[in-house]
Amino acid sequence: QVQLVESGGGLVQPGGSLRLACAASGSIFRLVVMGWYRQAPGKQRELVATSYDGGSTNYAGSVKGRFIISRDNAKNMVYLQMNSLKPEDTAVYYCYAFKGGTFWGQGTQVTVSS
Repeated sequence: QVQLVESGGGLVQPGGSLRLACAASGSIFRLVVMGWYRQAPGKQRELVATSYDGGSTNYAGSVKGRFIISRDNAKNMVYLQMNSLKPEDTAVYYCYAFKGGTFWGQGTQVTVSS
């Protein structure tokens, strides 16, 4: 089992920045894939960014160039730096990890509003 706990959400004005963090614990050896999804009210969960153990990353087109995913394997952490935030980025952001199955955090709310 893998436990994931997110932090760093909140309210930010359009154009602002936030940094989300996700701490992994439990059976965390060789977490090959870690990343972030988000879900806005009334919408399906959307893949935002993925970080692979070898160092490669993937981003949704809607966040490419604005968001940066990074991970610190020594600390069992994955981060999402979100810049130039837009109201349409408002959602609950979920950390996920894949190791034989998919594990999820509880989610953290990000609200972009003036």
